[in-house]
Amino acid sequence: MTTAVAAPFRFFSLQVVRTERLGPSTVRVTFSGEDLQYFFSDGRDQSLSLFLPHPGQTEPQVPLELGDGWWQGWRELPDDVRAVMRSYTLRSLRRNPDEIDIDFVLHTPAGPASDWASRAAAGDRVLLLGPAIADNRAIRFRPAEDTDLVVIWGDETAVPAVSAILESLPAGTRARVWLEVHDAGTIQDLATEADAEITWLVREDGLDAVRTAQLPAAERPYVWIAGESGCVKALRRHFVGERGIDRRRVTFVGYWRHGMTEEQLRAAE
Repeated sequence: MTTAVAAPFRFFSLQVVRTERLGPSTVRVTFSGEDLQYFFSDGRDQSLSLFLPHPGQTEPQVPLELGDGWWQGWRELPDDVRAVMRSYTLRSLRRNPDEIDIDFVLHTPAGPASDWASRAAAGDRVLLLGPAIADNRAIRFRPAEDTDLVVIWGDETAVPAVSAILESLPAGTRARVWLEVHDAGTIQDLATEADAEITWLVREDGLDAVRTAQLPAAERPYVWIAGESGCVKALRRHFVGERGIDRRRVTFVGYWRHGMTEEQLRAAE
């Protein structure tokens, strides 16, 4: 059994089952492994940490034998040995057989994770730090029970999370959604039972689109914003400062920041 970390999270040893191109800049990678029987998640915007091997390595290098000391041990490994760590959103979880999907956005020039995803093939091995308890702190989408309108904005990196969120919304939920992407080929048909109006913005300024939008009347709206950190912060200020929405009803998550790698972003936090 793979070394556990701290409940409700643990490591899962996985391998690629198959890949699927969803568009010119998105690839879905399906993973399986015996450890997934211990993986539990309520979905929505479930955050995961994925550890990937460098080119030429057969598996990612993470010192699991150190137990709770794995983090410091991992940081001390040489740069060209230490597994590449990136944060992703769980797209879906299935049983019988146990499988999970993670959607990757492909970049040009490609970073290490984008490069790995573009070449991923059945049998490739990864490590995943993920939830062993379905309701865990790495799920951020948490509207109050009295919410009468869900408002969502996300960029291309947030499309998997938004897709899972929309699938989780019950019938009758009113939702207004904006998704900002770089290529029309990224646009997907999103399944939901909610009364959702979904607007795809291709190479458009999502901030202006949201700022000028007429929202449906609501007394207790809930806002979820995720994507590039600068845009996320600007939209939070808009919803709280200009629209007067209670800041406790606004969830905002910076998935990335212009000009910074994930390592630099983590170091700056």
